[in-house]
Amino acid sequence: MGRSAVTDYGIQLPVQSQSTMYAERWEAGAGAADLVEIARAVDRAGFAYLAVCDHVAIPRRLAPAMSTVWYDPVATLAHLAAVTERVRLLSHVAVVALRHPLLSAKQYATLDHLSGGRLILGVGAGHVREEFEVLGVDFRRRGAVLDETIDALRAALGADEFPVHHGKFYDFEELGQRPRPAQRRIPVWVGGSSPAAVRRAALKGDGWLPQGDPRDRLPAQIDRLRRLREDAGATGPLTVGAITEPLYVGTPGWDVGRRTLSGAPEALAESLRAYGAMGVDQIQVRFRSRGRTELVDQITAFGAEVAPHLT
Repeated sequence: MGRSAVTDYGIQLPVQSQSTMYAERWEAGAGAADLVEIARAVDRAGFAYLAVCDHVAIPRRLAPAMSTVWYDPVATLAHLAAVTERVRLLSHVAVVALRHPLLSAKQYATLDHLSGGRLILGVGAGHVREEFEVLGVDFRRRGAVLDETIDALRAALGADEFPVHHGKFYDFEELGQRPRPAQRRIPVWVGGSSPAAVRRAALKGDGWLPQGDPRDRLPAQIDRLRRLREDAGATGPLTVGAITEPLYVGTPGWDVGRRTLSGAPEALAESLRAYGAMGVDQIQVRFRSRGRTELVDQITAFGAEVAPHLT
């Protein structure tokens, strides 16, 4: 691979999803104004993208861990597109198998059109059985449905006003949709770290979004991704991502947790450059914080003091 630089960095926004796995305490009382200010800080700090998650409804059995706070991705990204200028808008990830591809295409094409071509469509298989059941989608076949949905979305988000798709689960033609996306080709990044997800990313994606693979597991995953593409004769570019450890720029005056990387900007950048050496193109970062102001300060410091040392 022979690289030691990460070319891009992005962030999954707080507030819009509040799983106990990663949400900070202050997020429970935050809302739209906080999201706007954080998104603007991300835009100013030179981040490549901001990301939001997707769940339709959380069953009671999972609510204590996942919470029920999951903002709709299209509505949230559209709102934030209007208050930012350049940062790209990523769904990380949209569970697109829950919806007919023409419905998803209408929403995401409109978002790309209104934002001036800033959409990155991140997709994933999903894991909450009850969501699929209540929406009438076979949970056991979600992988196959997702595979075809990606193909159908490629058609529906392309240049043709009247897209054509004939498949096992979906069949449409002679149905027009405008506005068309601003981009000629919307990037599709596939999320997930299971063997099926890595194969899907290799064969159908423009990018791969691993779901929390630790550093020691990433090289083998990336090697498999490359081999699958080589075996399939895939020649187009593929953006390989990674989610880093939690970060804190500087010396924290509070307990940020043993897994958190903290310290001087140069030291943080040196640690993060290791992802580039593995073959990672973009990293997704998340900062420890006790409130919006501290988070905005962390985002600003990363963009000004850490990012210049990444490349």
